[in-house]
Amino acid sequence: MDDHASKELEQIRKQLITCEEQMKQKAEQVLRSNKDYMADNYCTFRNGRICLPVKKDYKHKISGSIIDKSSTGSTLFIEPAGVAKYYEELQLLKISEENEIYRILYTLSAFVSASAPVLYENLTMIEKLDFIFSKGKLSLDMDGTEPAINTERRMKLTEARHPLMDKDTAVPLQFEVGETIRGIVITGPNTGGKTVAIKTVMLNCIMAQCGLHVTCRQADICMNNSYLCDIGDGQNLSENLSTFSAHITNVLEVLSEADKDSFVIMDELGSGTDPTEGMGIAIAILEKLRKSGAIFLVTTHYPEVKEYAVRAEDIVNARMAFDKKTLRPTYQMVIGEAGESCAFYIAERLGMPEEMLKVAIRAAYGEEAITSYAFQNTKDPVIKKSTAKITKAKTGKRNVELTARYKIGDSVMVYPEKKIGIVCVPINEKGVLRVQLPNKKIWINHKRVKLHVAATELYPEDYDFSILFETVENRKKRHDMQRKYTDSIIESED
Repeated sequence: MDDHASKELEQIRKQLITCEEQMKQKAEQVLRSNKDYMADNYCTFRNGRICLPVKKDYKHKISGSIIDKSSTGSTLFIEPAGVAKYYEELQLLKISEENEIYRILYTLSAFVSASAPVLYENLTMIEKLDFIFSKGKLSLDMDGTEPAINTERRMKLTEARHPLMDKDTAVPLQFEVGETIRGIVITGPNTGGKTVAIKTVMLNCIMAQCGLHVTCRQADICMNNSYLCDIGDGQNLSENLSTFSAHITNVLEVLSEADKDSFVIMDELGSGTDPTEGMGIAIAILEKLRKSGAIFLVTTHYPEVKEYAVRAEDIVNARMAFDKKTLRPTYQMVIGEAGESCAFYIAERLGMPEEMLKVAIRAAYGEEAITSYAFQNTKDPVIKKSTAKITKAKTGKRNVELTARYKIGDSVMVYPEKKIGIVCVPINEKGVLRVQLPNKKIWINHKRVKLHVAATELYPEDYDFSILFETVENRKKRHDMQRKYTDSIIESED
C-alpha cells in the first residue's frame, strides 16, 4: 500500500519511522555507556526486538528483559528497560497502520462494487478489441484474404496454401467442390502432397468460420456444423489399439456424427490391414459418407476405390500431379482424373537398384510389365555396409602393463591427500591395488597413485614383507602351520 493512499496512513508511517529511530538511539546510548559489559560493540535484533549483547557475568548490570542467548550461553541478548516503552508504542502504531490499510481496501472495494456493471462492459469491450486486433495482426503475418461466405454447400479456393507453411515456398492449391459434387477421392504418389492438400482445405474452412482471414488469393466457403477428420496413426498400446483398430474406431465415430452440413476428411482410407479387405471397408465408408450428404475429401491408393468414385453419384476422382520425367511431384491437384501411386518411380528416384525394381514389378503386374517400364536408374546393386560385430572382450597389453607397474613394498604417493603408503597387494585386472597407510589399509585405483620409491631401493631382495603387513600373532600362526605341515611330511616319508 502506497504511503500516500491516505493522509492518516502517511502520518502513521512517519510516526513508525520516528519510533524506530528513537529505539535505536536509546539502545546505542545504553551500549556506549556500558561498553565494559558488552560482548560486541553493536546492537542486534532478536525476535523482532532490539537487544544489546551482554556478557553473561554482567547480566545484572543492565536493567531490561532477556530476549535470547548465544549458542554457547556466554552472551545474553537483553532489551534495555528504556527501549521497551518504544517497542510498545511501535506495536500500537503497526496495529493502527494495519487498520488504516483495511479501511482503504474496503473503501476501494465498495467503489468497484458500485461500478461493477460499467467495469464489466469495459472488460468485455477490451476482450473484443484484443481479439479483433489479434486477427488483424495474424492476417498481416499470413498475407490473408477475406473470404466470401455462403450457405449453399459449395467451396472454391483459389491459390490456397497451408497456413503454417512458408508462403514463398508453398505450392498454391486450386480446389472446388459443391453443387453436384459432394465427395472427392484423391490419389497419387507418396510425397505428392495428398495429406497436405486435405489439411489445407479444412484449415482454411475452419479459419473462415472462426472469423479469420484465409490463406488464399480468393475463397468462397460454406458454413459447416462440424469438422470431422481421421488422419495419422492412432496406435495406442495402453488401450490395446493397433493402427487399423484406431482408424476404424475413429471412422465409426465420424460416421455417427456426419450429416448433410458436415465437412469430413480422411487420410489413407482402409489402410493398416489386408489390402483386399481394406479396399472393401474403404468403399463401404465412402458409400456411408455419400448417403449422409456431407462434403468429404479422402485419400487412398486402392485402384478399386478409384473405380468406385467413377461409378458413384456425387463423387469424383482427383490426383496429385507427378512429373515422371524429373521423377518429382508438382503438388498440383487435378480434379476429375485418377492418379497413380508411382511407387516404382519414387523408389527408383530414392536409389533402389534396377534388379530390385524388376522383382517388384514382376510380383505386382507380371513379366510383361517389365518391358514397358523405362528404367532411369543405373545404380549398382545394393552393397551391404559393414557393421560392428559382437566379440568377446580380450585382455589387452594395457592390463599386463598395469599389473607390472607396482610391486609389493613399493612406496607410493596417494592423491589427492598426498599421503605416503606401501603397496601390500599389487594391481588386479580392474586396475585397483591395496596400499598400507598409517593405521589402515585401503583399496584404491591406480590413477590416484604415483610411485615414490621402488621396493628394490628400500628392502633386500629376499625381504619378508609379512613383517610390515601382518600382525605378530598372524605371523606366528602361519609359521606354526608351515612347521607342522613340514613335520607331517617328514614323518610320512619315514
